[in-house]
Amino acid sequence: MAKFLIRRFIYMIITIFLVFTATFFMLAAIPGNALTGKIAKLPESSQQRIIQKYGYDKPVGERYVVTLGNALHGDFGESIVNAGDTVQSILSERLPVTVRLNTQQIVFGVIIGIVLGVIAAMRRGTAVDYGILIFCMFMTSVPSLVIALIFQLTFAGSSGLGLPIIGWPSGDELWFGGWQYTILPTISGALFYVAGYARTTKIAMLDSIYQECTTTARAIGMSESEVVIHHVVRNSFIPIITYLPQTIAGVLSGSLFIERVFSIPGVGNYYVECISSRDIPMVLGFTVFYSCITVVAIFASDVLYGVVDPRIKITGDKR
Repeated sequence: MAKFLIRRFIYMIITIFLVFTATFFMLAAIPGNALTGKIAKLPESSQQRIIQKYGYDKPVGERYVVTLGNALHGDFGESIVNAGDTVQSILSERLPVTVRLNTQQIVFGVIIGIVLGVIAAMRRGTAVDYGILIFCMFMTSVPSLVIALIFQLTFAGSSGLGLPIIGWPSGDELWFGGWQYTILPTISGALFYVAGYARTTKIAMLDSIYQECTTTARAIGMSESEVVIHHVVRNSFIPIITYLPQTIAGVLSGSLFIERVFSIPGVGNYYVECISSRDIPMVLGFTVFYSCITVVAIFASDVLYGVVDPRIKITGDKR
C-alpha cells in the first residue's frame, strides 16, 4: 500500500508539472495578450516599462524558468487586467461561493441519482425503469450549459415562479441563506450527475442481485427486503463511493459555465473572464488549480477502491 501511494503521488506531481508546462507554452504561443491592448495607446517608454514589469521582455525559456520557480512558492503573478488580483486573493474571496454551489450540486445529484437508480433496479423491465432510462440518456446528452439557459428562459419574466435567474447570496447569507438564488444553478449543474449516479446505481444493484452471497441469503430464508438492504444495496455502494471523488472534480470544473450563465461571483466565472480577456498569469494559475483538484480526486478514487472493497488488494508489487 505504501509503495502504491508513493508511486501515485509521484505521478500526481509529474502530471501537474506537465499541465503547467503545456499550459505555459501554449499561452506563450498565442500572439498577443491582455497587456497588448492595455498599453497600445501609451508612449513607447511607458510600454517598455510595463512590459519589463510583467517580464515579457525576456525570452520564453527564461520566462518559463522564472514562472516555474515562482509557482513552486504559490505565486503565479499579478493579474494584467485587474491590477492587484492574484490567484490566492481570488480563491480566498470567491472560493466559498463555488464550494457552496458545488456542495449543493453534489448532494442533490448523488441523493436523487441513487434513489432513481434503486427504483429502476427494483422495477427493472417496467415503464418506470424505461422512463428513468430515457431521462438519464437525455440528461447525459444535453450539456449543463444548455439546461442552465433553458431554465433562465423558462423562469425569466412575469411567467416565472419568483426564482432569481442571476446573482448569489452574500454576507451573512453566503453559506446558509438566500436559497432562492441557488435553486436553478444547483439543479442545472446536478442533473448530469443525477443521470450518472442513477445508471451507476442501477448497474451495481443488478450485478449484486445475482451474486452468490445474495442467492445464499435467499436460500437461508431471509426476506426480500432484508436481502436488498443487507446485501444488494451495501454491495452496490462500492462503485458509487469510488466514483464520488471524480464527481467532486467534475462538478468543480463544470460550474465554470453555470456560474457564468447565472452571474455567480465564483472562481469559475472569474476564470472564464480571464480566458476571454487573455489574462495569462491568472489563466495559468487557475488551470493548475483545477488540475490539482482533478488529479487529487483521481488519486482518492484509486485509494478508495482498496478501502471499500476488501477483494481488491493495492500493492506496489508486480504480478
